[in-house]
Amino acid sequence: MSRTKKKIIVLYGGRSAEHEISVISAFNVLQNIDYRYYEVQLVFISKDGYWVRGPILQNKPQYETDLKLSYATSREDYHQDYSGQIISPSDIYEDKAVVFPVLHGPNGEDGTIQGFLETLQMAYVGCGVLASAAGMDKIITKQLLQSAGIPQVPYVSVVKFNWKHSPLTVFEKCETALTYPVFVKPANMGSSVGISKAGSRMELQKALEDAFKYDTRVLVEQAVEAREIEVAIIGNDDVRTTLPGEIVKDVAFYDYNSKYIDNKITMAIPAELDAQIMQQARKYAKKAFELIDGAGLARCDFFLTKDNELYLNELNTMPGFTQYSMYPLLWKNMGLEYGDLVEVLLYLAEKRFETRQQLFKK
Repeated sequence: MSRTKKKIIVLYGGRSAEHEISVISAFNVLQNIDYRYYEVQLVFISKDGYWVRGPILQNKPQYETDLKLSYATSREDYHQDYSGQIISPSDIYEDKAVVFPVLHGPNGEDGTIQGFLETLQMAYVGCGVLASAAGMDKIITKQLLQSAGIPQVPYVSVVKFNWKHSPLTVFEKCETALTYPVFVKPANMGSSVGISKAGSRMELQKALEDAFKYDTRVLVEQAVEAREIEVAIIGNDDVRTTLPGEIVKDVAFYDYNSKYIDNKITMAIPAELDAQIMQQARKYAKKAFELIDGAGLARCDFFLTKDNELYLNELNTMPGFTQYSMYPLLWKNMGLEYGDLVEVLLYLAEKRFETRQQLFKK
């Protein structure tokens, strides 16, 4: 007797600067779905914000470019051979389908899509509204973790209005709390988009101007000489973590191109660390995940200084799923292969949805 296939809706693309990374991640997820048991509906969000429904996949797509669905934007064009149909976002609703929102950055992993899917009453992979919003916003993340006693490097938050109307005050605030060099980051952006290093006031000015192209709030963070350690997390109530991995540096700072275009990153999995540091990183990762009410998955990024001071740098609630990404590789090291990882995440999505639906029946 054949088993009825479950429906997965893979939602990817998006309007953020991380659009291309989302497409790469989605392609890798699609390569590792067991099509004997699942059928996959593609829903592509174009850079200009159109939601495009593509084909239902019964097999792995051959090429990454196949996922960049073409579409018509006017009635006159509909007679042409386009591979996707523009739909209203609410048209994705399908009873018992699970959405896998492989979206990175604003309007994807910041709670907006998650809130929309909650409104549609659909199961979806990953963290909910609160955890997604808190994890995406670097400033809020730091404030929450600091309040919970999880160490943070010194930082200053800057609002665009204040920068525009009183730049000297901003300079003084940064230079009083921090020493050069510093890192400047948009509050709500990932994949090193908009991030730069500043070693002087002149460089800080340029870095702030660049960062404000992506957000109205910016984080200025003390640069530290440190190893970059990462821990992967999975689970809803029963939270599990991996042994830490390390990004082994051969340049001072990995920008977007280094991470996704040139593939210059080398990873050590597991990282060569003292047992105590490993345990501490995993403890902080789990505590941070539970603090923001995490569910499904996340990746915690740490700085480890030469003095063995461990700082939690970032909590990523929809980490990259490319073939070069740390998250699936960390779980592979723990014995969980990519395909099985996808299966677990889908299972967790359904269980979380069932739990939340029970709350509305009381």
